[in-house]
Amino acid sequence: MSKIKKIVLNENEIPEKWYNIQPDMPNKPLPPLHPATKQPVGPDDLAPLFPMELIKQEVSQERWIEIPEEVREIYKMWRPTPMFRAYNLEKALDTPAKIYYKYEGVSPAGSHKPNTAVAQAYYNKAEGVKKITTETGAGQWGSALSFATQLFGIGLEVFMVKVSYNQKPYRKLLMNTWGADVYASPTDLTESGRKILEKDPDSPGSLGIAISEAIERAVSDETTKYSLGSVLNHVLMHQTIIGLEAIKQMEKAGDFPDVVIAPLGGGSNFAGIAFPFLRYKLTGNKDVRCIAVEPASCPKLTKGEFRYDFGDTAGLTPLLPMYTLGHNFVPEPIHAGGLRYHGASVLVSQLLKDKLVEAVALHQIECFEAGVQFAKTEGIIPAPESTHGIAAVVREALKAKEEGVSKTILFNLSGHGYFDMSAYQDYFDGKLIEHELTDEELHAALKELDTPKIED
Repeated sequence: MSKIKKIVLNENEIPEKWYNIQPDMPNKPLPPLHPATKQPVGPDDLAPLFPMELIKQEVSQERWIEIPEEVREIYKMWRPTPMFRAYNLEKALDTPAKIYYKYEGVSPAGSHKPNTAVAQAYYNKAEGVKKITTETGAGQWGSALSFATQLFGIGLEVFMVKVSYNQKPYRKLLMNTWGADVYASPTDLTESGRKILEKDPDSPGSLGIAISEAIERAVSDETTKYSLGSVLNHVLMHQTIIGLEAIKQMEKAGDFPDVVIAPLGGGSNFAGIAFPFLRYKLTGNKDVRCIAVEPASCPKLTKGEFRYDFGDTAGLTPLLPMYTLGHNFVPEPIHAGGLRYHGASVLVSQLLKDKLVEAVALHQIECFEAGVQFAKTEGIIPAPESTHGIAAVVREALKAKEEGVSKTILFNLSGHGYFDMSAYQDYFDGKLIEHELTDEELHAALKELDTPKIED
């Protein structure tokens, strides 16, 4: 009997609704607070930044939110995405574990990010928005939103974290090709950027800084809105199309995961694959472990504090109840730029606090080793962010071997690494530096916070 390696769906099987996990959470997240009044924010507070339909989705307690037909039609350009059984990797690891991966690198932008980019562009267009501003870490989100906004005839400004701007020039050119203006953040175009450059002219930048700059630009023009590629509830919800498709594909394979794994920067990658499966655990139907993987140099889930903090460096966003390293924290310039964010999504943070999901922090050399092994066995060169998930998969598969037990592992291969080959060059040349956040560095980042603490 031949082995089935590729599990596919047809375009009629694209989910018609996104899954909103909030109704199924045993403890609802605390509300975001206004940065000035420290009172819960309302729709009017968010209206300068987001179209009203996205604000409604942000606070919705409906379990299922219908995907607009126009969005589903665009999804058909690359969705449903394939799922693969990683037989060659299993053999190389000599593990009894079964390993599956959902491959999001087939999208036009090469990652999972268009799933929410297209949706956000659609809702902005429906409300007459002329231009959007955003930030991007490794360039995957900026690429996705550039692709999406040009489909709807919306202008776009992208503030790209400077270290990634320099490391990944082809991602910048990809955005330019789709019509976006891209700036290396911090810039002298905004007050937020100028303040950072005054303190540190050689600042490598951070997602928190880039967010501040993008928001500042958006609120200065009433025809411009802001778009975020992760962290917020509606963004995570749009990404659940990944896990909803994966459930159907696992059914076709006659299997169900014991463990679901994905990298975590802000939370959309992890939530996209994990939340639909986590629903089985929350409703008591099946047990499943969901593991978020972060870099050891930016370990907000494993070493951060659960407290209110700003989503950006300048303190322009609402205060969010989340695991954080402090909004002034500037991570080391690792190649996994999409994971260099000081905080985590409110939903993932609450689920971790309630011990419903797990988190692990890994060093980048271990991750690149796993990425190279995956490329050699499965043929796809993964993005540096995705290698973090692969490294955790390898750990789980080897643990299954040591224990002599079979388990089914599913992970989200969130994007390809074909624009990240300089990172692999540094790995092969031995130039990658291990950095683990020390207790002293952690204390220094958190002691500056004067935001409200959350008591148990």
